[in-house]
Amino acid sequence: MAPATDPWAALEAALARPSAPSSDYDLAPERPPARGAGLRPAGVLMALEDGPGGPRLYLTKRSPALKHHPGQIAFPGGKQDAGDADPTAAALREAEEEIGLARDGVAILGTLPPHETVTGFTVTPVLARVTAPFAPVPEPGEVAEVFSVPFAHVADPANYGVEARRWRGRMRRYYAVPWGPYYIWGATARILHGLAERLAR
Repeated sequence: MAPATDPWAALEAALARPSAPSSDYDLAPERPPARGAGLRPAGVLMALEDGPGGPRLYLTKRSPALKHHPGQIAFPGGKQDAGDADPTAAALREAEEEIGLARDGVAILGTLPPHETVTGFTVTPVLARVTAPFAPVPEPGEVAEVFSVPFAHVADPANYGVEARRWRGRMRRYYAVPWGPYYIWGATARILHGLAERLAR
């Protein structure tokens, strides 16, 4: 985004542009067959807050004690429970539980197309603007750290690289967008890369 651009107006315009769903398999040489109804719905919250240098995006570092994705960088969020009306409700509930962000302390800006994960979820990314004073409180059982990154960094496609590592016996290629000591990769980076592409159009 150009420095003179209103980032909130740019986001609103980006959300109005159509784009295809994304997947952890987007960079795979052979994508497995679509699993359709076998995927479990989930929602993640992309919470943005005004800062002196522009909006900042909240992310979490998952607890190293977790069974799945320990220590990885992620959005607050999780699977849709029976009591959640939809993935947006799941994202809001999980953000309140994981980082202490009150559901009535944000304004929903919109959603991105769903993202399919290798772990069998179809994740709806929900963009929201923090509208009330907020001091993160990490849930110790799930979250090791809550931090924020400049949105301008993850909104620039030039800051992304494609890297690879072995997973389940095969080399898996994925997007990464490191920032400072934080290695942002995998599904989180893929979702952010999709938003960065929209913003760049």
